[in-house]
Amino acid sequence: MLVRHQLLHAAVLAPSGQWLTQDQPESEVRVLDGPAAMVELAAEIQHRTRTTRNRSR
Repeated sequence: MLVRHQLLHAAVLAPSGQWLTQDQPESEVRVLDGPAAMVELAAEIQHRTRTTRNRSR
């Protein structure tokens, strides 16, 4: 969902259960240790999006 809404460039589930994510095409790949870390990343992105949106009003 984060990729579809262009909040992440890429997110791939590795066979080990880790998630490989990339914010932008040229950014470094981050390794997240499982589903809980992915939920934390989604919450971080949501917070950043809402904070930015509130500042622009």
